[in-house]
Amino acid sequence: MDRIPILRMGKFLLVTIQIDLYDRLATNLETDLVYMVNKTGARGVLIDISALSIVDSFMGRILGNIGSMARIMDAETVVVGMQPAVAITLVELGLELKGVHTALNVEKGMELLQKKINGLDDEEDEIAANEDSTD
Repeated sequence: MDRIPILRMGKFLLVTIQIDLYDRLATNLETDLVYMVNKTGARGVLIDISALSIVDSFMGRILGNIGSMARIMDAETVVVGMQPAVAITLVELGLELKGVHTALNVEKGMELLQKKINGLDDEEDEIAANEDSTD
């Protein structure tokens, strides 16, 4: 059975989709990513879709699901490399990709993930400090 490789880079998971995704492969990616977030404790997921020229409503929902599930598991999701035709299609289909951030390329996506993670860590430290001071 085909699988999309998921690479761990420190606190992040990196997925580069190089082939057109059929439904079963997309579903496997969704399951594998959520499992890997749990297994590794990853704080961010970066999905590079620059090789995709077409995304249908099913794939759009899968990306949204990944973002929502990862967020529930305390990880941020960034999709990078979206082609203009893909962006147009997602908007025309009315898919908002809630829970998913976007960036132009992998470099900008990593920067965005780092900012999101640092911001969340700062908020958690502030909450913990406030809890300590009220004890």
